[in-house]
Amino acid sequence: MYLQHFGLKEAPFGITPDTSFFFTSPHSQEALNTLLVAARSGEGFIKITGEVGTGKTLLCRKFITTLGEEFVTAYIPNPYLEPRSLMLALADELSLTLARDVDQHQLLKAITSRLMELAAQDKRVLLCLDEAQAIPLESLEALRLLTNLETEKRKLLQIVLFGQPELNQHLQLDSIRQLAQRITFHYHLGPLTRDDMEYYLAHRLRVAGFTGSRLFSRGAISVLYRASGGIPRLINIMAHKSLMLAYGQGKQQVARSHVQLAAADTIGVRRARWPWMAALATSALVAACGLTWALNK
Repeated sequence: MYLQHFGLKEAPFGITPDTSFFFTSPHSQEALNTLLVAARSGEGFIKITGEVGTGKTLLCRKFITTLGEEFVTAYIPNPYLEPRSLMLALADELSLTLARDVDQHQLLKAITSRLMELAAQDKRVLLCLDEAQAIPLESLEALRLLTNLETEKRKLLQIVLFGQPELNQHLQLDSIRQLAQRITFHYHLGPLTRDDMEYYLAHRLRVAGFTGSRLFSRGAISVLYRASGGIPRLINIMAHKSLMLAYGQGKQQVARSHVQLAAADTIGVRRARWPWMAALATSALVAACGLTWALNK
């Protein structure tokens, strides 16, 4: 691709949640601090919300890797599961071996026994649920009942919900108001500011091995922020395409025009001025990809 052209060791703007690229903006650091304080306090429910693409999954993984050895973590990335399936997923994360036809009573008994065993070893158990806005209401209620398990000192299981703002709407329903009342720590993860975005770009480039001077011109950064609204996932997608376009033209710096073309080719961006550029953007990206393929043959 363009790695050698720009002196990079790896792609700097991937959209997979790689914790080595975690950027400690004021928002993400405050969210991480909230999670760490809440986890160590031993409370039952913790909630992190944010719009699509604001970095909730990356924050979740960073949080898990930051916890000490006294924590045992269970991670369920897709909790769109009915209560029994969700309990089976938790049992699997806790390394429980169960009979294929285990009934609900034996399932809950096995989970409780495992939680008690870990508590006796001074271990704290954290269940992290990503995309929590998708959890069925009956499964949320089942989770609430699990957090009733406790010693004289603390809960046997803490649950961290990472979800889009729709999660807040679900928690306002009367049917699960008892769960909502148990959320003692929460944080809303917002977009980056323009200054934070500039530091964010520099951080990811540095982690990827870039040692040169400014790679994105000031005009490119202005367009990138206006088009992305500070949403990290959109920033990554457009920054990656902009680097491809600059490489395809043999340029050593990303210019305003490269970002405009990248924005025109990206779904979900603010593109008030650029709808006419969509076809041109696609052609330019195809040409850049074609050049990469030819050079790698």
